[in-house]
Amino acid sequence: MKTKRLLQLTIAVITFIAMKNTAIAQNTPEGSHSAQTVQNWFNSDEWKNGLKLNADPSVNTAEFYKQYHNNKQVWDKAFLFLKDTNLETIGTGKHPIDGDNAYAIVTEAPSKALEQAGWESHRKYIDLQYVIKGRERIDVVNLIDATVTKPYDEEHDYANYQAEGTAHIAQPGTFYLFFPQDVHRPNIKVTGYDTVKKIVVKIKVAN
Repeated sequence: MKTKRLLQLTIAVITFIAMKNTAIAQNTPEGSHSAQTVQNWFNSDEWKNGLKLNADPSVNTAEFYKQYHNNKQVWDKAFLFLKDTNLETIGTGKHPIDGDNAYAIVTEAPSKALEQAGWESHRKYIDLQYVIKGRERIDVVNLIDATVTKPYDEEHDYANYQAEGTAHIAQPGTFYLFFPQDVHRPNIKVTGYDTVKKIVVKIKVAN
């Protein structure tokens, strides 16, 4: 009798677990991935394809995972460009990577005083921003916490905002990724660094 009851209890537990897992699966959006899967991928550095630079910990890893896997060939070309290009000697201006899918803009110019720097976001392109020489401050805030001051300009792919965000000090060795929901205020002067050489890789958003 005890054996029978134990067997019934075991079956009931197994059934409950199976039903719970089914419910979780049904409520998980198609194409989504667990936070652990995303973090394991991000930490693996496989996506770098040998690139020695590091992504800042502030990067939205879930959005990065989604964008990378929906547009892998373009991201791979962008990272390969950064890996194979001598960034110390690259000239200023626009550099092609993959047509309209990805391109780079290199600047070497003075940073701005805080009150002269503006908040911006983009819808068509993701910003990969990397300081090659010098240092600059970059502030970041989520789109929902920013107030629009200039509506989105589709031709130039930007909108402006008023906001308060988190400050980061960008310097060689670490790049930042700004997705459409990441309102950012770059190019802010850091004391002791008057001129900054910087590359911004524009990578088309994959919907």
